[in-house]
Amino acid sequence: MDSAAVPAMDKVGDAAWFRRFTTILAVFIVACFALNAVLGRAAYSYTLFWPHAHALVMISWLALHVFQARHAAGGDLARHRRLGWIGAYLAVIVVGSMSFSGVAALRGGYVPPFYSPAYFLALTQVGAVVFGGLVFAAITRRSQTDFHRRLITGSLIAIASPALGRVLPMPLIAPWGGWLILAIQLGLVGVMALHDRRTMGRIHPSTATVGGILAMTEVLVSLAATNRMVQELAASIAGG
Repeated sequence: MDSAAVPAMDKVGDAAWFRRFTTILAVFIVACFALNAVLGRAAYSYTLFWPHAHALVMISWLALHVFQARHAAGGDLARHRRLGWIGAYLAVIVVGSMSFSGVAALRGGYVPPFYSPAYFLALTQVGAVVFGGLVFAAITRRSQTDFHRRLITGSLIAIASPALGRVLPMPLIAPWGGWLILAIQLGLVGVMALHDRRTMGRIHPSTATVGGILAMTEVLVSLAATNRMVQELAASIAGG
């Protein structure tokens, strides 16, 4: 991703657009989980501690993401940078929470019936790594705001996968549910790409990178689910 190849853009307008996009996406993710809970579709017992702790961590991340976008769009860069360091530590907690929750759900028998144990294990663990990788890349590009905001928004699109899995008719579209979720995620990346074309005349390198990473994520998860070692590990966790 060569910053020298990126045309000039309206930085204020770009920040304002991502503030709106981020807010809409974060509200959508929360609404998907809320609807799932209201309809009584939660696969776990509400007496368990870890799902609530995981939910608190994820809501905290979504809220911080929205506030950070608002600070950036409003020009309050000093507060944005201060909260950014909190966000960096919180991102580490999010990665750990995603990984732990995946294993805990597998061990407790809370895997959705339309996923095999191996696929679910790969989905949660690879998803955690991809999220962490996108956030890390965004942090390394924090001095280049156009790269930074697209990479960090890409991490938000990545964690939209579990939310989409709770509102789509997954039992009816198995085993293609994961690919449909990917198509929706790539559609969201496409919205970013259209914004790039309108403001820059071309797709930003970070937008293209996010799309490629998300596509490769589903490919990797699908391949891992057929791997014997992953299948045996998933069976061991589920049986333990």
